[in-house]
Amino acid sequence: MAGGILGIEVVVFDVLGTLVDEPRGLRAGIREAVPAADDAFVDELLALWQGHVEREQRRVVRGRRAYADSGIIDAEAARLVADRAGVGDPAAVDRLAAAGRRLPPWSDSAAGLDRLTRRLVVLGLSNASHTAVPRIAAYAGLRWHGALSGETVRAYKPAPEVYRLAVDTAGRPPDRVLMVAAHAWDLRGARAGGMRTAYVRRPGGDPPTGSDDFDGRFEALDELADALRL
Repeated sequence: MAGGILGIEVVVFDVLGTLVDEPRGLRAGIREAVPAADDAFVDELLALWQGHVEREQRRVVRGRRAYADSGIIDAEAARLVADRAGVGDPAAVDRLAAAGRRLPPWSDSAAGLDRLTRRLVVLGLSNASHTAVPRIAAYAGLRWHGALSGETVRAYKPAPEVYRLAVDTAGRPPDRVLMVAAHAWDLRGARAGGMRTAYVRRPGGDPPTGSDDFDGRFEALDELADALRL
């Protein structure tokens, strides 16, 4: 557990992977669409989905594709999975495409957010679209004071304009705004924009390297709240 993080007025949370277990939710959607699939095939289909999303978001960040929101990219991923698995029912494919909105929370997410929101302004900041973010929050039981989507600036993290959106919405200097994520690449982007940073370990996240200089590294959200003196 890290020491105290002082002077923070606004906490900004990454959502996918940090507050909700995205792989587990996607696996559930794939199993529903392909009930006969064994674990190995489900893992293959999940890798196909995630690889497409990561690749297409990266293309947007690098200017190689015009911005397309997460709903469009998820629908493309669902079609790839359906084609690979031989799923031809349009209704089943449509439900599969929405699997990214039905993601279970980590066990400490709801209680951790509840504790933080009593004392600080808490915002979500996601690559998910405007329509997806509230549905993700409702399904997972997440509570915050506001949620932001990269769709507002037609960009995906780690593009700098997404973090500027968070700081501008917070209305405080960036060194008073703490970005919390389970992905070191996300925190590096926030830190480049002047934000403070805290890593929370999650299965499947992107852990820091020895050269990462984050303000704190935590095993759970209660440790983060303790470090913020809440």
